[in-house]
Amino acid sequence: MHNIPIYFIRKEFNTGNIMNKNPYEVLGVSRDASDTDIKKAYHKLVMKYHPDKNPGDKTAEEKFKEVNNAFDILKDPQKRAAYDRFGDAAFAGGNGASAGAGFNGNPFGNGAFHFNMGGNDMGGMEDILREAMRGFGFGGSGFGDTSRPQQQRGRDLLDEISIDLKDAFFGTTHTVKFTSAVQCDKCGGHGTADGKPAPTCKTCGGSGYVHARQGFFAVETPCPECQGLGKKIDKKCSKCDGSGTINKQRTLDVKIPAGVMDGARLRMAGMGEAAPNGGQSGDFYIDIHVRPDKRFERIGNDLLMHIDLDFPTLALGGEIDVETIDDKKLSVKIPSGTQVGEKLRIRSHGMPNGRGGFGDLYIEIGITIPKKLTEKQKKALSEFAGTKPDKKGWF
Repeated sequence: MHNIPIYFIRKEFNTGNIMNKNPYEVLGVSRDASDTDIKKAYHKLVMKYHPDKNPGDKTAEEKFKEVNNAFDILKDPQKRAAYDRFGDAAFAGGNGASAGAGFNGNPFGNGAFHFNMGGNDMGGMEDILREAMRGFGFGGSGFGDTSRPQQQRGRDLLDEISIDLKDAFFGTTHTVKFTSAVQCDKCGGHGTADGKPAPTCKTCGGSGYVHARQGFFAVETPCPECQGLGKKIDKKCSKCDGSGTINKQRTLDVKIPAGVMDGARLRMAGMGEAAPNGGQSGDFYIDIHVRPDKRFERIGNDLLMHIDLDFPTLALGGEIDVETIDDKKLSVKIPSGTQVGEKLRIRSHGMPNGRGGFGDLYIEIGITIPKKLTEKQKKALSEFAGTKPDKKGWF
């Protein structure tokens, strides 16, 4: 089977009918929306419904899941095209019970682990097309190609985590613990008692399918001798019972690169679920969500922070100390006559840009208005304004 992207994802926690909701309606965009419009709508909604902003709010939690699922479809050109063409039916396989077979529920236990419907499950579009073509006598791994067996591919695995903006700045390591199918260490994944590759099935010649004619049509069905494997295992491995895989507790240390963006998906090739009988292992994906920061707002690779200053500093100028995201202190000059709302730019103190450089830090200027003034301060301000207080409490 070809290594296709994650088209069909099943969440192991209860998501209700998330996959049946129109992703365009969930994000509030039109069907011809650009990638930029989709990203803007996603970031706006994910900030609104983020669990950190709505602790204990189940409705917001469901909305957050809906938004992420909708964005997962529309940000991928292939998935978006599949939805535009087939609608909900394109993702109907995501509700199949077989996705979690053999794991006794969610192996992560944290409700954030997903499976794609890879392998020989009928959830993938490629499998649907292949099965349809087989019904018309076109079998094998390519249309009309019946010479090669349909080797099963391991499922892709997907985890998602939330990190702080500072972790996104420095980069971090995320440890994942879960249970999944791995290659049997006794037979080396071959499923045989002697640990050697199984011989080619003589009935199907290694294709995994046999042919028969039914009237006008040539029908292709899985080989009854090898059950579609293309190989005949006479003596099965006692540890894996011929499957070539066993379930095992696993630990992965995933390196999150410095400067990672909110919504980024990282891929670890071949680190997903092992495939039966020596097939290609799936991939491991991890989706990154960056929590909103109290001090900084991220805009691309730039950072924006807000600082309130007093009137004399704005009018006369001066210097202030600013703490950056990497805990450094900078002395920043405030020009005389600085206006409220003005932004001061500090080069190369933003987020890593992935090319060895950094974005910029912008300081948005506000003003602090004292609630109480001394008589001396009132007099000075009155003289500055060119007026005199004519009654008590004028200020």
